[in-house]
Amino acid sequence: MKFDAPTGQYYLDSMFLPFMNYYLKNQSNAPELAEATVFQTGANKWRTFPTWPPAHTEERSLYLLPNGKLGFSAPTATNAFAEYISDPANPMPYQGKIHRERTREYMLDDQRFASTRPDVLTFTSEPLTADSTLAGPVLADLLVSISTTDADFVVKLIDVYPEATPDSAAAPGSSANMSGYQQLVRAEIMRGQYRNSFENPTAFTPNAVTPVKYEIPDLLHTFKKGHRLMVQIQSSWFPLTNCNPKQFMNIYQANPEDYIKSTIRVYHVSKLQVKVLEIKNVELSQTCTDKA
Repeated sequence: MKFDAPTGQYYLDSMFLPFMNYYLKNQSNAPELAEATVFQTGANKWRTFPTWPPAHTEERSLYLLPNGKLGFSAPTATNAFAEYISDPANPMPYQGKIHRERTREYMLDDQRFASTRPDVLTFTSEPLTADSTLAGPVLADLLVSISTTDADFVVKLIDVYPEATPDSAAAPGSSANMSGYQQLVRAEIMRGQYRNSFENPTAFTPNAVTPVKYEIPDLLHTFKKGHRLMVQIQSSWFPLTNCNPKQFMNIYQANPEDYIKSTIRVYHVSKLQVKVLEIKNVELSQTCTDKA
């Protein structure tokens, strides 16, 4: 990715070095650091905040709507859902390429490889009519049912570039195709049996509608005008996480025959709770393009 500035150098010169000089070498004055100094991706600039998450944000809900749509308006049908089959024998990989070992670049890998999988649900907004910045943690608030007694849930928030984006938007020397590029902004996994407590795991009742709520790590990202917001839902992320046998059991004692398929349903009242820091006359209607 092209960040338009030597971000690491700013951190070293403005934060790390003054801190170390004062506390390790007793040189200069104590550095005046803000409560949060964060690099704002998308807008590609450093920002400081007296509190974190920022105080002046608007809580909004991004709904996972029928036909692969994503919007701020709740669906009218509360029992509608999308579904997929998660097969431990064919897990969803974390990268679209084959590597001998994990690369750092997986955090920015184009997620188009995932959009083509039948075991990934994809929800996409209309193009934004103005820049929109999200700040702070994101709460995945899912309503699901599964045909087995356990499953994982991976939620990914993605920035989709316009189809006309030139390849010069990529870092120098990169071979990335930036037209329609799907930039992974944040992602997190929840092993379903720990949805209520990490100390006391709980089995799912097969085919019973069940809430799954968990927090996705904080972000400070600007989705630029003309870009789309995308959310992907999947139930494996191999090998970043080990495969779930889809049964409520000690996974480290599972035998090959214990790994079974599960039918996963995600109801369209499911949503992502986001904190909008800056948004100007932007509405994501329910008539957005279907990218599923």
